[in-house]
Amino acid sequence: MNQSNTAFRNAIVAALGGFLFGFDTAVISGVETSIQQLWSLDKFWHGFTVASALLGTVIGSLIAGKPAEKYGRKRVLQAIGLLYLLTSLVTAFTPSWLPFVIFRFLGGIGVGASSVVGPMYISEISPADRRGRLVALFQFNVVSGILIAFFSNYLLFGISEDSWRWMLGVQAIPSLLFFVMVFFVPESPRWLVKNGKDGEAEKVLRSIGEANPTTALANIQASVRSEIGMVKESLFNGQYNKPIMYVVILAMFNQLSGINAIMYYAPRIFEMTGLAKDTALLQAVSIGLTNMIFTLLAISVIDKFGRKNLLITGSVGMVLSLGMVAYTFYTGQFGGYLIMIYLIGFIAFFAFSQGAVIWVFMSEIFPNKVREQGQTLGSFTHWIMAAVISWTFPIIAQSPNGGFYSFLLFTIMMALHGFFAWKVLPETKGKSLESIEKTLVMH
Repeated sequence: MNQSNTAFRNAIVAALGGFLFGFDTAVISGVETSIQQLWSLDKFWHGFTVASALLGTVIGSLIAGKPAEKYGRKRVLQAIGLLYLLTSLVTAFTPSWLPFVIFRFLGGIGVGASSVVGPMYISEISPADRRGRLVALFQFNVVSGILIAFFSNYLLFGISEDSWRWMLGVQAIPSLLFFVMVFFVPESPRWLVKNGKDGEAEKVLRSIGEANPTTALANIQASVRSEIGMVKESLFNGQYNKPIMYVVILAMFNQLSGINAIMYYAPRIFEMTGLAKDTALLQAVSIGLTNMIFTLLAISVIDKFGRKNLLITGSVGMVLSLGMVAYTFYTGQFGGYLIMIYLIGFIAFFAFSQGAVIWVFMSEIFPNKVREQGQTLGSFTHWIMAAVISWTFPIIAQSPNGGFYSFLLFTIMMALHGFFAWKVLPETKGKSLESIEKTLVMH
């Protein structure tokens, strides 16, 4: 295998964790009505059950960094694969509600950890000239996992009285594949150097096709030495108020768009318009496909058009799409496929803007010395809001005129998001990290 293929193989294996991330996130959409009926859950506990994985995701995103530093990226990725495998099997076969919630929560920890360690590993194992494209594989795998989960739910619907168990259990196959394949990729060169294994690190750098492995190794060694004895700077010392504000507000708006409510409850939303469940599941597939296509489009143009332009364009489209969904629920004139058309429009504009921009913006807006803390804060805010929205959506949606009020709220939030992106957010396209720091950090 040549060096180019070796680098790609390593990245695609790590990105498979992103596929499982996306699959685990979306698969619940096909089973949430079944488990509500099976365990006679009221609106509150139904929302809690669905959101339990997202609560785990919050924890996973907060705690993944330390084990990855202590034990290595590779070992943590293996543990994530094992966790996905275990939780998919237990949630599929459990006869009672409590183990289901506990293991959905544990699976969420895997999702949160994967969202941190996967991109981290890929960025450290990729040659500098191809790092951007290879890291983008992770996001592509996330949306691919969402699509396959929707499609799998459609195919498995109705195969037995317990078809929901098959929907959850099928995740064990890619989980086992991921767990096994991680054994065949190398450890991160940066982690190897930090642990005194410079010779192994240089071998890895040569194997992945780094243009000048000796220089690359020297740069890593210098970076690691500069961190020794350094006092860790606090994110909340007053210097970073602007980037903190930008990231926290952007992460909140990301979920106040309603994206996770739609991903988690797409079939239910379609059923609210009078569609049969099998048709509703098929229409959910169209949402996953749209998400994947427009994510790819955004990745291809984000460095050309800029972050602000994508966010502003997306806001206009999301306001129009969500507004039409709210209006349709208000009038009750569903007209066959109108809701599907409007929601596909929303997903397209979301994937083209918020979906692609948020993680890029988070990785750019904080200086090197507090970037890990800043990204953790942004990720934490994102997943907390995702849990809140996913928990409360069924409570609101199942109340009188709930569909109208839910989507009216999302519409208003996206109008505010558009104003925020236009008037407040800085543009980071084409700027060095150092120039961004000079502009935003108070010295």
